[in-house]
Parts: sequence; C-alpha cells; structure tokens
Amino acid sequence: MTGLVLLRPWWLACLLPLLALAWWLDRRGPSAGGWEQVMPPPMLAAMQAVGALGGTTGRWGPLLPLGTVAVLLLGLSGPALPRADAPVLARTDSVLIAIDLSPSVARGPALTQAQQAAAALIQGLAGRPVGLILYSGEAYAASAPTTDPRTLQTLIAVLDAETVPGQGSRPAAAIGLAGQMLADAGQADLVVISDGGGVDRQAVAEAGRLADAGARIWAVQIIGAAPHAPLPAADALDRLVQGGGQVVQAADIDRLAARLQAGGDPRRNPDLRALGFRDLGPFLAAFAALPLLQMLRRRQ
Repeated sequence: MTGLVLLRPWWLACLLPLLALAWWLDRRGPSAGGWEQVMPPPMLAAMQAVGALGGTTGRWGPLLPLGTVAVLLLGLSGPALPRADAPVLARTDSVLIAIDLSPSVARGPALTQAQQAAAALIQGLAGRPVGLILYSGEAYAASAPTTDPRTLQTLIAVLDAETVPGQGSRPAAAIGLAGQMLADAGQADLVVISDGGGVDRQAVAEAGRLADAGARIWAVQIIGAAPHAPLPAADALDRLVQGGGQVVQAADIDRLAARLQAGGDPRRNPDLRALGFRDLGPFLAAFAALPLLQMLRRRQ
C-alpha cells in the first residue's frame, strides 16, 4: 500500500465521538428494555431465546450500527493510491519571460547577463510551463509555454544583436503580447528582463490591465548598457511591476525562481487533485453492508 493517501482526511474527526459512544455502550452492557433488572436470569435467557426481548446478539449487538458508521467514515475519508494512468491536464499557471533585446541591451554586456538570468530562471521553474517573448521596438512570441526547458535553453543560447529586427525598446508591446498568450492570466506570472529602457505610460497601462486580470508582473534588472546608449530612469522597472511582483537584481534570480516555483498554481481547483488518484473509498464503504446484514439477518 505504498503511496496511500487520504483525499478527505477531515472525515476521520467524526470517529472520535463515535468511539466515545461505543465506549459508553460497552460499559452499559447488553440491554433488554429494562427487563434484565427485574426478571430472574433463567427467565430472561428464555425470553431472549424465543426473540421476545432484545439482547440476542450479545454484548456486540449494540455496537454493530456503530461499526457500520465507522466503515462508512473510513470510506468517506478517501483512501486512495496514485494512478499510473492519471489524465494530463493543461496547466494554466504559466510563466512568460520577456527579454529586452533593444540595442542598449543586445549590443552591450547586459545581453550575457540577460541570457544567464533567463537560463537560471527556466532551470528553477521545473514543472511550471514557461514561454518566451523577445522584444525591442516590437514583440515576438519566441516560444509558447512549455514544460520542456531544453527548447527554451537552446533559444536563449543563440540570442544576439541580430535576433530581433528593428530599433527602440517597447516593453508595452511585450506586455500586450503576454496578455494574448496567457490562457488564464489569473494564474500566471510575467517576468521582464530589462535595463528599464522604454518604460512609458503605455507600458504601465498594459501592465495594469494584465495585473487586473490577476497576473503578477516581475522585473529583473540587468546592467551593462551598450556604449552611448541612453540610461533609463532609475525607477523605470519599479513602475512596471504590478500585481504583487517585485524588481530583483540579476544576482538574485535563484531566489525569484524559488518564489515563483512555490507560488505556482495558487488558485488551482483542489478537486482536480483527486484525478491523480484511484479512490478506494467507495469499495471500503461497501464493507459497511456486512454489519448491516448481521443486523438484518432473520431470527429462527
């Protein structure tokens, strides 16, 4: 029975009053409607033998109904074993990583830092679907959310200044594209890896709309802009994060990955957990028929 779990363990709490009632009935002894207190024992035994009085089932007779209830409670607690043929459900707690490939990043040392941060983040998000967005003046969906990190690692390793055409930096386009890619934004996270360039009113507005849908928006600050590139405002990424997200430094990417991994799927329906197990409760509850049959057996 390795791997046995209880899907509804709170039903076991009902066993406590049941045990107390069983103890009280056992202490009271067999009952014959009060006649056992006034009739001589031989007469009482004769009356019980012909079925005229209760108590023919002995001291265990009053406990049979309690045994039935106990077996039903054990069945309701949901003892279950993991299913090898469990259905695979589409997860809706995706993480989208948007990498800034504007000239200020792609033509400077910040590109290597962005690649390392993205690779480490993907490595730490095992189990959550991860998608990739690349943007400069426009945004492009490089990969839909996938649980295979090797696909994304290959894409990230070959990023360079020529990967994304165009000039400028428009995180608003990346955030808008993220909203289109997310099937359920209420269970998703968006991580923007950027130096903060291009954060304007439109980007903040797009972030607000995505956060209103329930998503969290995080930002990873990278440094090392290309020569002669304009420096973004120091608080640019602070204005971008919403929905409970934060700005983190590239050196703290492992901590961010751990937080995202722990917070994945926070609002998943707990009833779906039962689909991964074979519920033995109904089979166990069927055994409650045994004490019922004993109680209903015909007296000769």
